[in-house]
Amino acid sequence: MTSALFTDFYALTMAQGYWKNSLKNPKGFGRAAFEMFFRKQPFGSGFSVFAGLGSLLEALFDKDGKPNYGFSKDDIAYLHSLNFFESAFLDFLEGFRFTGSIYAMDEGRVVFPQEPLIRIEGGLVECQILEAMLLNMVNFQTLIATKAARVHIATGMQPLMEFGLRRAQGPDGGLSASRAAFIGGAGGTSNVLAAKKFGIPPLGTMAHAWVMSFPSELDAFRAYAELYPDNTIFLIDTYDTLKSGLKNAIIVGKELQQKGKTFGVRLDSGDMAYLTRQVRRGLDDAGLKEAFITVSNDLDESIIQALRDADSPIDSWGVGTQMVTGGYGSAISTAAFTGVYKLMAKECDGKMQPTMKLSDNPDKTTTPGIKQVWRLKDAQGMYQADIMALDPHPTSPRGGGDKVSPRPFGEGLGEGCATAPFHTGDTVRFWHPSADYRRFTTTLEEEPEPLIKQFVQDGKLLSTNYPSLQDIQARVTKEIDSLDTSYKRILNPHIYKVSITEELRELKLQLIRSYLESA
Repeated sequence: MTSALFTDFYALTMAQGYWKNSLKNPKGFGRAAFEMFFRKQPFGSGFSVFAGLGSLLEALFDKDGKPNYGFSKDDIAYLHSLNFFESAFLDFLEGFRFTGSIYAMDEGRVVFPQEPLIRIEGGLVECQILEAMLLNMVNFQTLIATKAARVHIATGMQPLMEFGLRRAQGPDGGLSASRAAFIGGAGGTSNVLAAKKFGIPPLGTMAHAWVMSFPSELDAFRAYAELYPDNTIFLIDTYDTLKSGLKNAIIVGKELQQKGKTFGVRLDSGDMAYLTRQVRRGLDDAGLKEAFITVSNDLDESIIQALRDADSPIDSWGVGTQMVTGGYGSAISTAAFTGVYKLMAKECDGKMQPTMKLSDNPDKTTTPGIKQVWRLKDAQGMYQADIMALDPHPTSPRGGGDKVSPRPFGEGLGEGCATAPFHTGDTVRFWHPSADYRRFTTTLEEEPEPLIKQFVQDGKLLSTNYPSLQDIQARVTKEIDSLDTSYKRILNPHIYKVSITEELRELKLQLIRSYLESA
C-alpha cells in the first residue's frame, strides 16, 4: 500500500475539520474539484513536458487496478500518538480509500502556464489529502522531462544518455529523474534499477578507475575491447586526451576494425570544441571514420547548443547532474517546477458551483470552474494556441482512448457532451487568462483537440493498459515536432498563447465583482 501519510500535515488538519463539519452540516462540505496547473515555464523555456501521471496512478492503484492508497494500522497508531486528532476521525481514516475521479492530459504532452494539467473530483477530504503526493510526483518529473527535452533539442535530436544517478536528489529522486528524463528524450540511463523498473535501456561503459587499474592505458583499452567487442567505448581523457588516450584508442580501434567491429571514444573533460575536432581528425586520418565520439562533463542545453554552433563533431551526449536536478550555476537553471493545486468548484446545496482565488498579483488569481483545454492547430497540424473553456458536460474523453465515460457529477455547470464550443471556419475572439484587455481573434483552420481525458472514475481505474514509457517518449517527439521553432529556442523563446473563452472571462469577472462587493 502507498501510505496516505505521504502528505502535508495541514492536509490532515483540514481533513479533520472537513470531516467534523460534515457531521454537523452534511451539505456544507461535500464534493469538490481541484486543478493542478503551473504559473511559470522552467528554464525560461517556451514549453514544458507533462510527466508523472503514470507514477501517480501507480501509487493509487496496483497493477491489477485495485486501490492501493490509504492509511495502515501503523499509520493510524502514529497519528494517534500525536494527540492531535480525534479517535473517531482516525477510525474514519483507517477505512479511507480514494473514491474520486481523475482527469488529466496525456503524459508526454507539451503544456503551458495557467492551463489545468490534472483535475481531481471527489470529496473534499480525499482531494485535500491527495494534494502533496500529486504535486510531488508531477512537479519534479515535469521539471526533469522538460529539461531533458530541451537538452535533446539542443543536441539536434542526437542520441542522449542520462548519467545523473550519483547526483540526483536521493534514491527516489534518482528513479523519478530517470523515468522523466527518458520521457523527455534520453535514450537510456546509467541507473540500473530504473532501467529494470521502467524498461529503459541501461547504458554505460567505463570510468577512469578502470583505466587506472591496469598497468597501462593500452592494457585497459585492450582488456575492455576483448570483454565487450560489440559495445566498446574508450574513455580517453584519463591521462592526456590527445597524446595518450587518442593514440591508444586508435591502436585498439584498428584491432577491432580488423575483426569487423566498430567503437567509440568518450571525452569527459577539457575544451570539448577543440578536443573533439582534434580527435575526429586523428580517427579519420587513421582510417577509423566509423568510430564515433561521445562527450559528457556537466553539460547543459546552453553548452550543447554552443558546441553544435561551433560544428563540433559529436555523435552522442551524456548528461547527468544538469538534467536530473534541473541544473545549477547558470541563468537557465530551475530548482523546482511551479505547479500548484487549487479549488475550482465546490458543492453547494447539491450543485457544483465555480470558485476562484483572488490576489493582488493577477498571475495568482485563479480561473474558476471545471474546465476543458482545447488545442488549436493550423492546416499543417502545427500548434497555435490552447484555449480554456468551461466544461459544461457530464462526459469527457476517457484517458488512453476515444471511449466516452460519464462524469460523476457536473450539476450547476451545464450539460451536454464533450463537444468543442467552436469549430473549423469559426472566427472567434479569445482573452488573456488575467481577464484584462489582452485578446486575440483567429479563424480556426482545424477542429480543436480536447486535451483533458478521464483516467479514474469513482475510485476505479478505467484502464490498466497505461502507455509504455517508449510510447510516451514517442508522443513527446511528436509534440515537439508540432511546435514552431520559435517556441523551441533555448534562449528567449516566443510565448505560446494560452487564452480563455468569452464565457469563461465573463464568469471570472462576475466572481471578481461579487467578491469585491461582499468584501
